[in-house]
Amino acid sequence: MADREALSPGASGSSPASTRRDPPAASSAGRGSFDRDTAVWRLDSQSPHRERARELRFEADVSADWRAGRGPHGGYLAAMVMRALTETVADPARAPRSLTIHYARAPEPGAVHIQTTMERAGRSLSTLSARMEQDGRLIALALAAFSVPWTAPQIAELAMPEVAPADVVRETSQWLRERVAAGLAPQFLSQLVVQPRTGGVPFAGSDAPMEISAWLGVRDPARPIDAISLALFSDALFSAPFVRLTKPATSPTVDLTVHFRACLPRAENRDPPQLCLGSFRSGLVNEGFFDEDGIIWAADGTLLAQSRQLAILMPLQAGVVRGARDR
Repeated sequence: MADREALSPGASGSSPASTRRDPPAASSAGRGSFDRDTAVWRLDSQSPHRERARELRFEADVSADWRAGRGPHGGYLAAMVMRALTETVADPARAPRSLTIHYARAPEPGAVHIQTTMERAGRSLSTLSARMEQDGRLIALALAAFSVPWTAPQIAELAMPEVAPADVVRETSQWLRERVAAGLAPQFLSQLVVQPRTGGVPFAGSDAPMEISAWLGVRDPARPIDAISLALFSDALFSAPFVRLTKPATSPTVDLTVHFRACLPRAENRDPPQLCLGSFRSGLVNEGFFDEDGIIWAADGTLLAQSRQLAILMPLQAGVVRGARDR
């Protein structure tokens, strides 16, 4: 294996002081499971040619703890790609503004490689691409935009939904914990804090609108909300059309786009234990494909991110929890 530098959540992506061959658990000691499981390592970090070309290679380890059916949770993979892209930009003044990721197949637990390319670095806006592979097979393709803030009028017509606040105890609701323990909900949910607020029970055949919402967070209460965790939250809940179905199904994502609407982490937010509110809705299921629009809010009402994805409804195979990423 090539020498690699373990990049921590706050790493700048600048030239490393050293390289290392430590396994993920050792190199990530002291960090929460989310940061540990989405860590990336720069490969060939001493290559001056790659520095000039702004084409960087990373290695990451897909954890089996984030399984969502036949493969890892799509938002988890998006967070891993976002971390590699952030390290490639290596400029705190340029915040993530947009991420679009297309999923080709689900990786197995273990090593994956991510190649990032700085397609263009303008005076204000950086455009990047990323390619995730495992054993030479394409897993995902991504495009992203990073930019400094621009001066423009502040116009807002979106209001945060009126729901009950997050629970005093920062823990997943008992109902959902029991479903995960019984194998009736995806395994990756045990890595998150999820407190449902609106929406029906999946696969209950309700005629209610295809809308759901929940308070969301990673298990580490000391970790602030940032673009990497928002990439995860944008795909963290069960698919909104599930409330209309009468039989279990999977919902592999074809593509996911996240628009980050605030510079993160926010300097004025000194309360990392806060959860954020994710609200998601679908308007059409046709020929097996459905859309899902999402909005993620901070507890104080600040709009943090908007998302949209195209996914497929598939009958659930025996013994497989919904949410598979392979087709």
